[in-house]
Amino acid sequence: MTAARFARLALALFIPVACAAPGVTARPVSPAAIPDSASALPRSARAQPFDDYVGQYAATDNGDMVLSIYADSARQWMQPTDNPRFELVAAGIDTFDVPAIRHRLAFQRDVSGRVTGVRVRGGDFDHPLAPRISDRPIIVRFVAMTRTDTMIPMRDGTRLHTVIIAPSVHRAPLPIMLERTPYGVERWDATRVNVALRSLVADGWGGYVFVFQDIRGRFGSGGKFEMMRPPRETAPTAAGKPSVDESTDAFDTIDWLVHHVPGNNGRVGIRGVSYDGWLATMALRGPHPALRAASPQAPVGDLWQGDDFFHNGAFRLSYGYEFATMLESSREMTEPKLGGEGDAYDWYLRLGSLAALDSLVNGRLPTWTAFVAHPSYDAYWRARDVRPQIARPGDRRVPTLVVGGRWDQEDPLGPLITYAALERGDSLNVNRLVLGPWHHGQWSMGSGRRLGALDWGTETGRYFRDSVEAPWFAHWLKDAPAPALPEALVFRSGDDRWDRLARWPAPATHTRPLFLHDGGALAFDAPRASGNPSDSFVSDPAKPVPYRARPIKETFGEGMSGWWTWLAEDQRFVAERPDVLHWQTAPLTEAVTVAGDAVATLFASTTGRDADWVVKLIDAHPDSVAGADSAMAGYELMVAGDILRGRYRRSSDRPIPVTPGAVEPYTLTLHGVDHTFRPGHRIMVQVQSSWFPLYDRNPQNWVANIFTARASDFRSATHRVYRSARYPSRVELPVVVR
Repeated sequence: MTAARFARLALALFIPVACAAPGVTARPVSPAAIPDSASALPRSARAQPFDDYVGQYAATDNGDMVLSIYADSARQWMQPTDNPRFELVAAGIDTFDVPAIRHRLAFQRDVSGRVTGVRVRGGDFDHPLAPRISDRPIIVRFVAMTRTDTMIPMRDGTRLHTVIIAPSVHRAPLPIMLERTPYGVERWDATRVNVALRSLVADGWGGYVFVFQDIRGRFGSGGKFEMMRPPRETAPTAAGKPSVDESTDAFDTIDWLVHHVPGNNGRVGIRGVSYDGWLATMALRGPHPALRAASPQAPVGDLWQGDDFFHNGAFRLSYGYEFATMLESSREMTEPKLGGEGDAYDWYLRLGSLAALDSLVNGRLPTWTAFVAHPSYDAYWRARDVRPQIARPGDRRVPTLVVGGRWDQEDPLGPLITYAALERGDSLNVNRLVLGPWHHGQWSMGSGRRLGALDWGTETGRYFRDSVEAPWFAHWLKDAPAPALPEALVFRSGDDRWDRLARWPAPATHTRPLFLHDGGALAFDAPRASGNPSDSFVSDPAKPVPYRARPIKETFGEGMSGWWTWLAEDQRFVAERPDVLHWQTAPLTEAVTVAGDAVATLFASTTGRDADWVVKLIDAHPDSVAGADSAMAGYELMVAGDILRGRYRRSSDRPIPVTPGAVEPYTLTLHGVDHTFRPGHRIMVQVQSSWFPLYDRNPQNWVANIFTARASDFRSATHRVYRSARYPSRVELPVVVR
């Protein structure tokens, strides 16, 4: 849900990624070094033919970035991928300044005099040489647009700030594309629309009227903000006031737009990523007749079961606290600060308990107060579950394209359960699902070819925007031909290709359990051992297992500090810890393809009265890999993973203590797997009991509410995982039948 990245798009100009290294603040070139025109330069500096430089240059420190250099209308330009163009001003022999972003380009030549590359400089940093890869630049001409700001009245009199950006010239009436957001719309203008929504602007069918709206209580809109506002039926209403929620605000907004925006064709689409994706889902609840298409992307689905704030009862500490701080400290965005430099792991550990953090919050953040008051899956969380809210009897079915990332670090469950809820009774066959090899929202910008160290060999993000999203909206909103889109389009990692499925979960699978065995072995054969063989480890709350390699910065800090890609991080960083257990198969002799939900069942015991169980399903690459894949030698890729808080092993709403020493089953579903374990690879399962500080530490001692636990309540405990005929711990895999 966070979309701190998307919030930043609302707060900053589009500066070329190639010119800004992660975590580095560019220092501007001195204005005195940038001449007003080339006329002040000596003749030798002006004599170089500009045609020498025209072409494409690939940024070696950013695989998604290509710089195009070209002349247009008697002026010289640089246009980075997915960015506006920037004018160049000659500064010397083979040197140009970029005044708009205060950078300098220095072109290099070979011994024959041919320009072979360019180096980008800004302040005191110097990017690697970008080699010339083509003499033909990529020229993207932006569509001229006009912006109108307005305040749209809702049924209760609240007025919402809305930005309308429309093509300055269009031959026929256009549909409206709406996005509602808590992250601010003030920075949306023609340039940003042309950059961020390029595939929709240039879809070949005339484009759209784009509309962006601040939701209640955020930025320029009136009213009071409430995080993930529940349906109006569940909230009390003042006497004489109409009840409202995000679905009524979407309805009222659409109604106003189709009656007041000039040149619209009476059709509206709604889309959005993250929180904005959930808002798009809410528009499907009692939808306006003009709403003809929706695309909830990375939408929140269930905040307690597996999205932003809890996973199976385990509280997402650093994310929950920092996100609530970001959205609820003011009407605008507040950058969370943890105090001083260093490691967030240490900062949260020093607090000692959630009670200490509650004292620090001191009632300032309503959502944090809700965390403390509602640790279990009660009416508060059920009211925010999308499943009963959409596809209700009597609601008109709106064609819906649900989008998610298989390595989404924020809302992995939401797309799956939103799609499943819409599937119920989809007699019109207008529901579609896309699951790509992406982190949270990655498909919305850049090429999508890479995820951290992983290279898919194809531009998955551009493919989605150009070949799926744009033609899908054009079909429903402009009567363009229907795209050849299957019910479920899922990227199969391992094979690194798109899987076109009749539905999700994938058909033609059968369940094959992988059992834990002696000596760290993992096999499809069931264990035959009698007695109670087990593997054990000591879980010490004073030394929790980090969820990603340290140091860990603030979740939404400068450069996002690895937050976007941690789910795809090499898991060898915890390999030597004594509190992480490992089992793995022998090297596979044939491929094993898994498509669907894997289910882990651990028969386990603890000397404590509560315990958390983290299960990771991992693709362990061979230790020796030749050729282009050599960088992946030994890599341990987490294909899926999740956590279960032991007190909720039997019931989500009624926590019960664990009996010390009792062997019990703990069942955990690993959602949305589509992966091929290739021959020579091993299938690995890791088990641990902490993932800190993303998840809070379990005291491992019974307390009625972990949010009120004191530092003295935390105890070390010995956890055991059993692997016998009587207690067959396993991971059940939905294996594709070949």
